[in-house]
Formats: sequence, C-alpha cells, structure tokens
Amino acid sequence: MASRFERPARRLVLLLTIALVAVPALAQRRDVPAAERARDADQVVVGRVTSVAPVWRNNEFGDRLIVSIVHVAVEETLKGAAQPSADVEVEGGTIGTLTLRVSDLDEFVPGDRAVFYLKRDRRGTLVPHRRGLGLQRLDAAGRARESSATLDDIRAEVRAGLGRGR
Repeated sequence: MASRFERPARRLVLLLTIALVAVPALAQRRDVPAAERARDADQVVVGRVTSVAPVWRNNEFGDRLIVSIVHVAVEETLKGAAQPSADVEVEGGTIGTLTLRVSDLDEFVPGDRAVFYLKRDRRGTLVPHRRGLGLQRLDAAGRARESSATLDDIRAEVRAGLGRGR
C-alpha cells in the first residue's frame, strides 16, 4: 500500500511526464511559417473537402490503422503539378463504432477548406507533409485557424520560399 507521501509524488511524476510529452507536441503546431511547411513538400494546394471516406490501412510499421481518404477539390496549386482534385490519406476516422483520433492531425468534414502541404509516401499515396504541419485549415474569412495569417499571406510566403517572389 502506498504511503500518503508516495501518492502525491506519483501524481507529480505523471503530470510532469504528460507535460513533457504534450508541450512539445503543441509547440509543433504553432506559427510555423508557410515557406517552411512547403519547403520539402511535393505539392501545396488550397482546396475544399468534398468527401471523407475512412478505411483500414497498414502503415509502414505494420500497424493496422483507420485512415480517412480526404477528397479535396483543388482551388489553387501553390507548388507542384496542377490537378483538379486530390485524395489525401489522413490518419484517423471512424469505422462503425470504432474511432481513431490522432492528436497531431486534424479531422476533416465535407465543406472544410484548407491549405494542404503534401508528399507521397512509400506507396505513392498523398499524405500530409510533416504530419499535422501539412494541414492548415482556413476559416470562412480565409485566415489560418492556428495563426493570424491570411490566405494571401500564405501564398506570398510559399512563393517567397520557392524563390518566386510576390
């Protein structure tokens, strides 16, 4: 049986462990410039989600995961080959009564608009480049949800990062 001093110490260790894991994960999502997000991406597009279809997939480590195939109607291509639409595989989703939520990845529903920084995985499938940093949701006014950047700011940053100027 734990003494009355051991219980608070265990709680403190647990809280510190959670803080050490959670704080860097949260810090990763904040105000990373669009140029940096786009730097090694194969493709950067602005688009609207038209459908989301969850499926079972095995990842590169052999884990069986729920992955949502997010169909995006491409409005604008900022980097890479232009195409009218793209299917992006994003870890997480719901199949039946089973839901997988991935802390560093956004969940999408039809109608959502975002900037997608994409790369091809080993299977040739489009996935978010740098995981959660590869998805930058836009609100109705065209502002990135996790920063004060507008879509025009993002366009300019990506072009500048690619050496194209404004």
